[in-house]
Amino acid sequence: MKLAPLSRGARIDVLDILRGIAILLILYMNIGFQASPVTYLMGDFRLIGWTAADRITWIGIATFLEGTQRCMLEFLFAAGFMVLTRRAMRPDGPVAIADLHYRRNLWLLAFGLINVFVVLWVGDILTIYSIAALFLFPFRKLGPKLLLALGCGFALFTAVTGAIDYRERVNLIAKVEVAQAARAAGQPITADQRTALEDWQKRLDRWDPNRPPDEKTRTSLEKERKGYSGGWWNYASYLWGEWTSFMVGKGFLLIAIVEAFCAMLIGIALCKWGVIQGQRSARFYALATLLAYGFGLTARFIGGLEVTAFAPTPKTIWITAEFARLAVGLGHVTLINLIVKTAAGRTILSPFKAAGRTAFSLYFLEQIIGMHILFAPYGLNLWAKFGWADQFWIATGVIVLCLVVGNLWMRFFATGPLEWAWRSLSYVEWQPFRRQHQAAAA
Repeated sequence: MKLAPLSRGARIDVLDILRGIAILLILYMNIGFQASPVTYLMGDFRLIGWTAADRITWIGIATFLEGTQRCMLEFLFAAGFMVLTRRAMRPDGPVAIADLHYRRNLWLLAFGLINVFVVLWVGDILTIYSIAALFLFPFRKLGPKLLLALGCGFALFTAVTGAIDYRERVNLIAKVEVAQAARAAGQPITADQRTALEDWQKRLDRWDPNRPPDEKTRTSLEKERKGYSGGWWNYASYLWGEWTSFMVGKGFLLIAIVEAFCAMLIGIALCKWGVIQGQRSARFYALATLLAYGFGLTARFIGGLEVTAFAPTPKTIWITAEFARLAVGLGHVTLINLIVKTAAGRTILSPFKAAGRTAFSLYFLEQIIGMHILFAPYGLNLWAKFGWADQFWIATGVIVLCLVVGNLWMRFFATGPLEWAWRSLSYVEWQPFRRQHQAAAA
């Protein structure tokens, strides 16, 4: 049996639309890591900009977008996996499909490493998805309910650990209140109470906007500024070091792989139920959107308000974060499917089909524009010059540009350039590059 990619006629349009929207809108989150000092981003992010417009932008992104485009891509990756492996679902399914699956993902891993070490994008998702997908194949025959339960494992783990942190913070506050009352009454305090007061003061100091940065923050910021002030080698060396120390050294790569794998299991379940590919009724999608957004957006909005209080109080988002991310990601999927079920909706969202068919290439283009044209020291050198609101509009401009490029490209070519390379390498055979009518005209 000869294996080949899906023809244009066999593609599911809504999957391309979903992929196009997700890959473009992910820039709203990525641009912060390209345009701002990560020291501020991972610390007191008010230092990036905290005007009224910045606050609205930050809350809006944290509520509607943060992590959810990544979630959509994880679901879609699973849907693509099911489309690829459906012939292997039969008892006599060819071994060649398993071979193709692993070859595709090993090549994707290679592209991901190119994105990290050549394009210099520290936030690359290709390495994460490719490694996570290597473990998917044995799960393809499981029932959707079991897949959903397994897929919620990571969210459950984060909820439990978040609840433990929440309880510890509540206990700390209780100790502090008792110690403060004892001190106010002129009574002696215990060593444990003294430790609690010192711990609480450190946490209060961290969010004091008038407090000068500590030695660790100053050192980290100086390291960043040095990386962004030299030529290509300085810049690249700094970013390589950040990916190695942060993603590998601190274990975030492993955490990201587990997150992606669990979301992919949920994506397989959604695909088996026909949810992702538009096989359910408009009523189903409307109800699913209402329920998913009802929980997810509420939890994330409350969490955003908790975070922007800039106080060391316990936060519900520690418990709800991953479940809310999955819920809002699902809400985006069901809402887009609902919109696509109308003629007007299909027309409005149709430009994203081309973006979905060139998503791999556009993902690289987004990083090239941000990492090497806009914010690199040898480019326009705009790093650390914009707040959250300005970054949003810069990202919007890049998204529109990429959308136009994707649509123009697909007028003449059968696939994106990196998609073509990936498929040719995966199938060990040159794939069509130009659109057939163009080739015939030549």
